[in-house]
Amino acid sequence: MTLLFSDEDVAALDAPSTVAAMRDALLAAYEGRLVAPPRASAALGGGRMVLTAGHLTGEWYGFRSYDTFGLPESGQLVVLHDARSGAVRAIAVGEELGSRRTGGLGGVAVDALARPDAATLGVVGSGRQAWTQVWAAAAVRPLREVTVHSRSAGRREAFAARVRAELGVPAHAVGSAVEAVRDRDVVVLATTSTTPVLAAADLAPGTHVNTVGFKQTDRHEFGPDLLDAADVLVTDSPAQAAAYVPPMLAAVEPYAGRLRDLGAVLAGAVPGRTGADQISVFCSTGLAGTEVFLLDRLARVGAVRAAAG
Repeated sequence: MTLLFSDEDVAALDAPSTVAAMRDALLAAYEGRLVAPPRASAALGGGRMVLTAGHLTGEWYGFRSYDTFGLPESGQLVVLHDARSGAVRAIAVGEELGSRRTGGLGGVAVDALARPDAATLGVVGSGRQAWTQVWAAAAVRPLREVTVHSRSAGRREAFAARVRAELGVPAHAVGSAVEAVRDRDVVVLATTSTTPVLAAADLAPGTHVNTVGFKQTDRHEFGPDLLDAADVLVTDSPAQAAAYVPPMLAAVEPYAGRLRDLGAVLAGAVPGRTGADQISVFCSTGLAGTEVFLLDRLARVGAVRAAAG
């Protein structure tokens, strides 16, 4: 039986389980058990169809597809196949699985790279991606305060209210990006901006930064000054970072030689943070196959419930 999941179903995923799944996925990719090639796309005139795929050897394979036409009802599709029979085990339709996946990867980065005593978070952006980053960070650090800035005063006020209501963390909206990130232990950049929204000088020593928005050489929500300031520079897929067209800013010289694999950090093969005053930066690419990895975890729970019911 093929299980079908909607955004409402996916929203039932809890943050600790999602972060744990993404940690497992990163380690599997580093160890070679998760085959995760860079994304592929097809130009269709006015937009593209984009495909990411993954194969957890001997267990499952699958893909995610989405388009860039920008239509009001455009959605994503994630399909999970059994690796032994080829049968379609599960399908997820909507935006939520991809957002939760990205949030989970961000949560792993915060857990691996932020200071152990990190308790304050500043976020620039107030959309779906910004929310799942804070949602996951709250699962790995005991946050005591969140500050948020975005261009829309109404959206940032609503975001702060959601943090207070759903995460039980004091939160308030502020009038500028500088105010949002000043003296924060963790900073999240999750914007659609194609130009830098902050300067590295705005950050306090010891800050950890998750970047989720544009980060390519021709458009980026942060500038080279942030990469210059980073003592620890990490991504979830160096191969995908270099495969962007144009490539990710952190994947070209003089930064490429410093860019570390988050999976390798988790495995202890390369160091992460080694000092309290270091600035660490995680450049999220969305490791291919991780949506399918998360759908597999969701499908296992769904199959157990279906059998019990």
